[in-house]
Amino acid sequence: MNRTDSQNSEHRKQIVQLLRRHGISPTVQRIKIASTMLAQPQHLSADQVLKLTNQTGRPVSKATVYNSLGLFARKGLIRELFVDQERAFYDSSTHPHHHYYDRDTQEIRDIDEGAIKLELGTPPPDGCEISGVEVVIHIRRTSAS
Repeated sequence: MNRTDSQNSEHRKQIVQLLRRHGISPTVQRIKIASTMLAQPQHLSADQVLKLTNQTGRPVSKATVYNSLGLFARKGLIRELFVDQERAFYDSSTHPHHHYYDRDTQEIRDIDEGAIKLELGTPPPDGCEISGVEVVIHIRRTSAS
């Protein structure tokens, strides 16, 4: 086994352990999708994950990618970001932070959590508490750019 094979084997073991820690059964397809999604801090659409996942090895179906990303988000492995009614992105960084969404390029960029200060004028309804806040600021290019 060469160094690359050894590194790939170790990476695969880490992904399997991560999936299990999140209560996700580590199927071959889920391991491949998680490896793509968690390769680096990134924001990807399901179609981007599908394309990247299928660049090597046996292809994974579009339905499997969509279902796996939804499962990963529900289990807290990744974050699902809805930027509008038609677009969702998946964020490999689960720590609290906010985002810029560029409508022209359809790219998402992180904003540090502490960079935005929110003040609610009213408390949440009785019997409820705030479990999190996610801000997506939509931006577009100005004509001067």
